[in-house]
Amino acid sequence: MDVERTALPGIGLQHVLTTARGRQIAVISHRTGRKDLVIYDRDDPDSCVATVKLSTEEANAIAELLGTGRVVERLNDLHRQVEGLVTEQYPIAPGSPYDGRTLADTQARTRTGASIVAVVRGGQVIASPRPDFTFAAGDIVVVVGTGEGTAGVAAILANG
Repeated sequence: MDVERTALPGIGLQHVLTTARGRQIAVISHRTGRKDLVIYDRDDPDSCVATVKLSTEEANAIAELLGTGRVVERLNDLHRQVEGLVTEQYPIAPGSPYDGRTLADTQARTRTGASIVAVVRGGQVIASPRPDFTFAAGDIVVVVGTGEGTAGVAAILANG
């Protein structure tokens, strides 16, 4: 399944997913933190048939109901299947050199061989964050690699 991510200048970010039956559903993440759940018309994907405005709390509750926690579960399953592979979670602490900086700035994979595969922010999982993803204090960074590599990423996030 593909999720199309589109920047909406001045508004925020839109993620559109097309279901197996051809319906398009979007989540619009406003810069203010508000989220809109949008359902597009089956016959005219440019027309919206319903919009539900969600508070951050409501969006987090729906995300939990839909199983965002499964990303970490799947990584743990993978870890059990591949010897030497570990999955770790590290916080972006207030005052971290990467609070307000992008994933690309870390050069984590180049420097350690480990990969940042997801970020948990406010109860939502951002899987496969892009290089331009900006970290914020309170984010939980999910890292996959060797023990040495994941420890290296922890050091980078803490010390630069």
